[in-house]
Amino acid sequence: MISADFCRTMARYGTWQNDSLLAAADTLDDAARRADMGAFWGSIEGTLAHLLWGDRMWMARFDGWDLPAERLADSARAAGGWTALKAARAEADARILDWAGQLADADLAHDLTWHSAVLGRQVHRPKWLLVQHFFNHQTHHRGQVHAMLTAAGAPPVADTDLFLMPESP
Repeated sequence: MISADFCRTMARYGTWQNDSLLAAADTLDDAARRADMGAFWGSIEGTLAHLLWGDRMWMARFDGWDLPAERLADSARAAGGWTALKAARAEADARILDWAGQLADADLAHDLTWHSAVLGRQVHRPKWLLVQHFFNHQTHHRGQVHAMLTAAGAPPVADTDLFLMPESP
């Protein structure tokens, strides 16, 4: 089982990496950020929008956030443009850091039950497993964005190795 300390570390890591990706993507124009690069969610902006959508979906289950209005299939277009995406990402990261900062190990030790619209049925899983999946989902899609940014000539300058994360977020 993961711990509350793990969650705090991964929330800091997510903020650090999101800041790095957004800074690199900011060096591109809208057309380059929206260009279909063959990734599952299409583009740099589409993948970042899906990632934000996924974070909101999971945090609705973990911490009572509002559910995203969009369905999964529309998640790549859910952010409302680049400026809105950056602002929403910063807000979400701050809220995730706050949530993780308040977690206790006992908060992860029970099961979570919800209705999955994607599966069309109720799902029941250990919360610690779902929280670990949440952080893994982020890392997976940030890796895709990193590859697309590199291919577009705008590689992020921050390292991606967890052990190289600065001590402060």
